[in-house]
Amino acid sequence: MPFALETFSLTRRFGSLTAVDALSLSIESGETFGLLGPNGAGKTTTIKMLVTLLPPTGGGAVIAGCDLRRQPGDVRRAIGYVPQLLSADGTLTGRENLEIIGKLHDIPRCGLKARVDEALEFMGLADSAGKLVRDYSGGMIRRLEVAQSMLHRPQVLFLDEPTTGLDPVARRAVWELIRRLRRNYGTTILLTTHLMEEADRLCRRVAIMDRGRIAAIGKPAALKASLHKPGATLDDVFIRFTGGALDSGGNYRDTSRTRRVTSRLG
Repeated sequence: MPFALETFSLTRRFGSLTAVDALSLSIESGETFGLLGPNGAGKTTTIKMLVTLLPPTGGGAVIAGCDLRRQPGDVRRAIGYVPQLLSADGTLTGRENLEIIGKLHDIPRCGLKARVDEALEFMGLADSAGKLVRDYSGGMIRRLEVAQSMLHRPQVLFLDEPTTGLDPVARRAVWELIRRLRRNYGTTILLTTHLMEEADRLCRRVAIMDRGRIAAIGKPAALKASLHKPGATLDDVFIRFTGGALDSGGNYRDTSRTRRVTSRLG
């Protein structure tokens, strides 16, 4: 299968507002692809459509060979998803969180323990498996959430701002984890981020969204070279194609959400 994910004029409207406007892109199997853009550009809306949480208004997509509109159940079985907000249960241990996810994905009981043990070891959480998640650090929580999303071994993994609220050390640990997922399992990864350094380090290609449309797409190095500016960075590319500053500020809901995440991640 040449592409793990393809969208065809994928569109989402909310009344008179077009949040995602005829989005067409193709992501190769095993590729780490970054979706960048200011707040309100349509990144999270795009992710929510692709993970079947939000129905498209128009267009469509094929994910891991499954049609988004006609085979939503098959799409869900083929993907993993780590949202912006915390998804792990702090009142349970790391192992218990994974066991629940395994049961939801119908992983046979005879193989569930081995699968959970493997995930904990891979994520560097084996020694903390019996601790309550509310006592985990922010980086540990994110690693557990990635473990949850990967337990059923999906072909495509969606990461919506995976390092929001993490300190630099924890952020780099998550970066290394993402690299290992691609290297060890061949996982196709689509991530959104506001951190240009993150995109530059992790992504083979990136797309910059602005007002629901793709403003630019390509390899980070090629996009930087297109500016014909010595020492150009991906920050410069972002500003060039969105016409504004890197931090658009967002609205009250965006700010509130980010601060909640930061607070809970510690």
